[in-house]
Amino acid sequence: MKKFFTTLAVVSIASTTLFAQFRPTDKTGINVFETPKEDTKVEFNGVKVDFGGGFTQGFQALSHSNKAVQSINADGVDVNRLIPIRPGFNLASANLMINTHLADGVALKMELYLASRHHNETWVKGGYMQFDKIPFLDIDFLDNIMEYTTLKVGQMEVNYGDAHFRRTDGGNAIYNPFVENNIIDAFATEIGVEADIQRNGFIGVLSVTNGLLKGNVVDLDPTYADPDNKSTIISKGKNNPTLIVKLGYDKQLNDQLRLRATGSVYHNPGAADNTLLAGDRTGSNYFGVMHFAAPGTSYFTNGRFTPGFTDKITGLMGNLFVKYNGLEWFTTIESLSGRSRVESTGTRNATQIATDLVYRFGKNEDFWIGAKYNRVGSEMYQPTDLPALGASGDLPAFDAVQKGMYDINIDRLAFSAGWFMTKNVMTKLEYVTQKYDGFKYNSIFSQGEFNGLVLQAVVGF
Repeated sequence: MKKFFTTLAVVSIASTTLFAQFRPTDKTGINVFETPKEDTKVEFNGVKVDFGGGFTQGFQALSHSNKAVQSINADGVDVNRLIPIRPGFNLASANLMINTHLADGVALKMELYLASRHHNETWVKGGYMQFDKIPFLDIDFLDNIMEYTTLKVGQMEVNYGDAHFRRTDGGNAIYNPFVENNIIDAFATEIGVEADIQRNGFIGVLSVTNGLLKGNVVDLDPTYADPDNKSTIISKGKNNPTLIVKLGYDKQLNDQLRLRATGSVYHNPGAADNTLLAGDRTGSNYFGVMHFAAPGTSYFTNGRFTPGFTDKITGLMGNLFVKYNGLEWFTTIESLSGRSRVESTGTRNATQIATDLVYRFGKNEDFWIGAKYNRVGSEMYQPTDLPALGASGDLPAFDAVQKGMYDINIDRLAFSAGWFMTKNVMTKLEYVTQKYDGFKYNSIFSQGEFNGLVLQAVVGF
């Protein structure tokens, strides 16, 4: 056994320079976006394997409240009554990354979720082949193209926008200067092919995927209908491919200033179950807030919101990243339109803006302070009329709510401070406040809000 672990350590250390084409999972991976086009000039001498990991443990002291009317389900539970929460430790999460160098410029990346809110067992996030070279074809013209191109084939994190490069993914929380991701968390893994072209600071990304979190060769039942009109067919249940395009510019203009600006499009004309806006299978880092049940595998997206565009969806995202010495400014502006499988109202719209300012300081920028503002607006559809209600207890009187479209807003403000004790070990503390506006009185989010502190310890290697 000792010999096994010694060999594993030697393989991992020896392979460090071979895997420069993958994003580092320690502090050096911060503010890395598309895979860098670097040739390590290391001669290939056989298959090499590199292991990495991410571990996160959190402690939270959050409180929440709402003013929703009572709603009793079939089990006799009031699903609009918020569950009592108190300060305590959250469930720890862990990821395992395995990178295998198969040939000169050819590698396999696979990531596993060892522990997460959503699953009790170890399971695979995804895996894909990455080609920075194509040595087995030996074509000069192709070799010249691959000097600026990276190809990925398999199940991978979709490269829509830049916000997914700065988010927490299960135990891998080292890239995120804040505790939680955006309110609308555009993240998913899909099966497909992606081409990244980078030259002189210019970036181009073209990707085609299956539009689904997992493979599926069966169309949806085509009899899905409007609940108010059982004869109306809303979705044919066809699985259409997704097209993703990104264009941008990323340049270190001088020793002090870096500028990156990108624009992205994600489009799927119809899918059996698209999960771009609900594809995180690990869970939120705010446990228990704004829900009637205890944190667990059945509900793991506390504090997040999805407009429910599971059928047709088009997303436009613009990102701006500026770093001047230790000062960073990162902004996301997103416009979304789509519908679910059972809607007959055409498409609805949603928007999001998220902007943060982070100042890193110390000898090696080992400390930081930051502030982030995130706002979501969305059109919602009320399928049936709701009656007027009189005041009950501490609840105000509610006007009758008519069937149709209405608007909601969610606002979050977060302040963060952190410390990298080493390049692999960091801790961060965040104060967050989030408010919900416009939700109808039959929603658990009606006049809802939560706030408080979250402390996290993170290891990445």
